[in-house]
Amino acid sequence: MPIIKKHTGLTGEPLRSVPGKFSLSLRNRIALYYTIATAVLLALVFILVFFTVERVVFNHFDEELDREVSEILEKQSHGRSDVWNFDLSDDDSHSDEGGDHHHERGDDENRDEDDEEFVQLVSQTGKVIARSANLAGDTLAFQSGGQQKRFRSSTAGRLYVRQVQVPLADSKGKIEGYLLAAVPVRDAVTILGDLKQVLLLSYPAIILTLFILTRVIAGRSIRPVEEVIASAEKITRENLERRIPLPRNQDKLYRLSATINALLERLQDAFQREKQFTSDASHELKTPLASLKGTLEVLVRKPREREHYEERIRFCLKELDRMSRLIEQLLVLARYESNGIKAHMESVDPGCHISEAIGRMHPHALQKNIPINFTGLESCMISADPAMLDMIFENILSNAIKYSPSGSTVSVTLSNSTGSVLCSIVDNGIGIPEEKLSRVFERFYRVDESRNSGTGGFGLGLAIVKNLADLQQIAVSVKSRKNQGTSVELRFPKT
Repeated sequence: MPIIKKHTGLTGEPLRSVPGKFSLSLRNRIALYYTIATAVLLALVFILVFFTVERVVFNHFDEELDREVSEILEKQSHGRSDVWNFDLSDDDSHSDEGGDHHHERGDDENRDEDDEEFVQLVSQTGKVIARSANLAGDTLAFQSGGQQKRFRSSTAGRLYVRQVQVPLADSKGKIEGYLLAAVPVRDAVTILGDLKQVLLLSYPAIILTLFILTRVIAGRSIRPVEEVIASAEKITRENLERRIPLPRNQDKLYRLSATINALLERLQDAFQREKQFTSDASHELKTPLASLKGTLEVLVRKPREREHYEERIRFCLKELDRMSRLIEQLLVLARYESNGIKAHMESVDPGCHISEAIGRMHPHALQKNIPINFTGLESCMISADPAMLDMIFENILSNAIKYSPSGSTVSVTLSNSTGSVLCSIVDNGIGIPEEKLSRVFERFYRVDESRNSGTGGFGLGLAIVKNLADLQQIAVSVKSRKNQGTSVELRFPKT
């Protein structure tokens, strides 16, 4: 049965690893990868060391053989035939049978240790013409067809030797035979064999030791990561204010911890905003529903005059209109949050849309005796979504009228700016304290917390304005001073 490791996430639900799949821990993976890489590198180093030592050793013997051959050829060139004790003819008296006159000692163990050089003369066809006495009944290996000096490792009987094969030519350059010289390399072969054995035996021991040490070092290195994981696993929706302790060294782990803490800050802020949003939306819907229920309950208790019924029904319709507007605004925000709303950009004249919005808001302004003055460009074109543009102007004008005293003025100005068109909507209302300006685009945020929805709206108008403006790359800003009025500026990119 597969083992399932459980962790707790932000929602309190356990996080499960994928069942049925074997996976190495991070510590073991680091140790394994490092060990594999080191094993390959170490193998190459060992191979390089062995062949370098072997080459150096055999180069030493080759130099010795070169000197020996040079001495032999030099003596021969001076006519000292006693050195050879043979000539280059195919006389049978000096053929291989002549070797029977030497002391036959077949066992390598009985050979004189001072006899360090072996010499052999062969014909062009490879027939042994003569050989040194210390070869006894053995011969040096011959390779036919060679035109150049050849060095090779071979055997003479059971003795390992390093030999050279030198072609012998007459005055016309015709090869008449070959001179073979060799030296025993028993000690060198033994040393090389011991070196190979040491390398082969030490290799797995080094790799195993390296894996264990790397695993220990990796474990100590990722211990801070495990501490970060342990701290993160303890953070749930109920304790989002907790943070991961920052390491002392400002390294990658420090950046990781700081990044996670910043993410937790954003999550906490999002949870708080969603919690506040749900609470405010519930409250805003609950209030008109309670009013409707209370009014209808009163109406059904006993018969009343027609005028009373009409008055209460108009009140219910007003509350239903308020609920409808709230739901519509909530749907706009929800669609924006889920990327379900897209801007259909067109080339439009903002002056026309401002005039139409002023016309639609005129009845509300008339109730408070607030004139809306519009001045600016007669004709200019911008790129925007017409429906979204209407909603933006209506929300800003609605706020301007709502928070302005009766008899005041709302001014709308449209002007050219550097590379853009600027629209300013200015009122003479209650204004916004400077310390609260940064929050006016938040959902359900009201500058005056004591203001109820009947007089101060839902706190969604500027949030919708900001979201719709962002979709169309329209820069929106608010300037205000308490009890001196508010100015909302919209900067449209020109087409």
